[in-house]
Amino acid sequence: MPAGEFNAAQQAEIDRAIRTAETTCRFEFSVYVGAAQGETRPFAQRLHAALNNPARSVLILVDPAARRLEVVTGEVVRRSLDDGAVRLAVAGMQSAFASGDVVAGVKHGVNQLAEAARAPRSLHGS
Repeated sequence: MPAGEFNAAQQAEIDRAIRTAETTCRFEFSVYVGAAQGETRPFAQRLHAALNNPARSVLILVDPAARRLEVVTGEVVRRSLDDGAVRLAVAGMQSAFASGDVVAGVKHGVNQLAEAARAPRSLHGS
């Protein structure tokens, strides 16, 4: 489903998930839903590189027609978000996508990535 095919409520749900994620971990999130132009990974990397602050950004690309999913993280993000956490988020998204719910899958992925990238809370006092 191309992003233009989301209704207003679905778009608002995704936007809300992105805002919450950015507040949670202080990184920027972008979601692209639609056909990749050419190979999926290089296309996702080009989209990510074109963001305002790619080093502090996470890009999720979902190509429902081709059944492709890519997550690209910036250099700073990778210090907090490891490959294992990304794989877990991808698995959760794929599960929702398999049931036909692109919006739920995107929201799940954004939320899970943000939680995994959140700076650990300090439990000690000074």
